[in-house]
Amino acid sequence: MHDARFDTLAKLLVDYSIRLKRDENVLIEPFDVPDEMTIALIRAARSIGAVPFVQIHRARVSRALALGASDRQLKLLAKHELARMKKMSAYIAVRGSNNITELSDVSAERMKLIAKTMRPVQDQRVKRTKWVVLRWPTPSMAQLAGMSTEAFEDFYFKVCTLDYRKLRPGMKALKALMEKTDCVEIKGPGTDLRFSIKGIPAVICGGDRNIPDGEVFSCPVKNSVQGHVTFNAPSIYQGISFDGIRLEFHDGKIVHATSNQTKKLNKILNSDAGARYIGEFSLGFNPHVLEPMRDILFDEKIAGSFHFTPGQAYEEADNGNRSQVHWDMVSLQRPEYGGGEIYFDGKLIRRDGEFLPKQLRSLNRGRFAKRSTRPR
Repeated sequence: MHDARFDTLAKLLVDYSIRLKRDENVLIEPFDVPDEMTIALIRAARSIGAVPFVQIHRARVSRALALGASDRQLKLLAKHELARMKKMSAYIAVRGSNNITELSDVSAERMKLIAKTMRPVQDQRVKRTKWVVLRWPTPSMAQLAGMSTEAFEDFYFKVCTLDYRKLRPGMKALKALMEKTDCVEIKGPGTDLRFSIKGIPAVICGGDRNIPDGEVFSCPVKNSVQGHVTFNAPSIYQGISFDGIRLEFHDGKIVHATSNQTKKLNKILNSDAGARYIGEFSLGFNPHVLEPMRDILFDEKIAGSFHFTPGQAYEEADNGNRSQVHWDMVSLQRPEYGGGEIYFDGKLIRRDGEFLPKQLRSLNRGRFAKRSTRPR
């Protein structure tokens, strides 16, 4: 059954997120998504004279392939997919999942091999195409959010079709402030963290890379991170659920890491030399995303949150760290999650999840409260 909301979302992705133009090639990759949404994206692309290509994925099929993936097979696959990606101007991935832990019984070694071999394809997409990635609402996502399927779908479409232009002035002001800042301090329950972001660009995420969006990110100077941080949002990485992650730093390096899965956590952090250094620091402020739901594209945008990311740095905000890992770990600082403060060069910038400087207050969720919905 066709849903008019599919057309609204497809138009936003094509017109605003990737700014697709006539005669450009766009690769559409739906993962366990209704065909009607894929068709809506094809029609949206064709309506402006672009050329759509489609690669359909199914998680259970991907698992079956991953379980026995060989080095030879993966190298051939990467060569084929890289050649195709080089022909694309733009990329849209809509990622649904009937079971978010579908890959949990694929060995860590196999996942590592797949990530390493397919890395050139990802690099080509991220660096050379106009791309946007989003989740698709499924019963399993609704379950994680503690909502009925219908209520979650309503929440999803509301969040994903947010008018990001209203956040632009505040995001520009935050970017400018971060780019003037040297020392960042973050304090809260189980958290006392210090690091420098001097000389590293800040990047606005306003609906043109991920949907939902609503963050501005930078990156710590690689060796500058000191102290400890506790993440109160649950996390799923490589199909494994992690809770209560706590990291301790010395001269930028994670020297101690614990969680409910301490052994598996450290195994991932030992993937390579860069996995124990931080590749991103970001402040989240999407006014409609308020509670963690074990889905990082939503959780990293939670109003009043920050995330800190072991592993690979983005080239747009680069501290030189390289890793096959990029793991966004999220902490909420709103009062109901224990509160907390963020200081830039000794000045209190955000308290209990609310920005204090006048030019940043438009990013506070209170400005959107009448239009906001708690996903609970």
